Amino acid sequence: HTIGIKGMAMEESAPILEYLFQHQRREDFAMRFQWRPGSIAFWDNRSTQHYPLNDYHGHKRVHHRVTLAGDVPV
Repeated sequence: HTIGIKGMAMEESAPILEYLFQHQRREDFAMRFQWRPGSIAFWDNRSTQHYPLNDYHGHKRVHHRVTLAGDVPV
């Protein structure tokens, strides 16, 4: 969650951040996963953003979060 840009006033950085937030939500950057019974999905939060949609009405989804420890990525 980003709230500002270091070295910039909030009023100055807000429109830049809003542009970037809107840009990252473009459909051509998205991957839609079609859930089926037994489906499993993995992603790397260092280079990906999870943007869930509530499109599973009437179905139960179970989520398990795993955080790995190790060397700092290069």
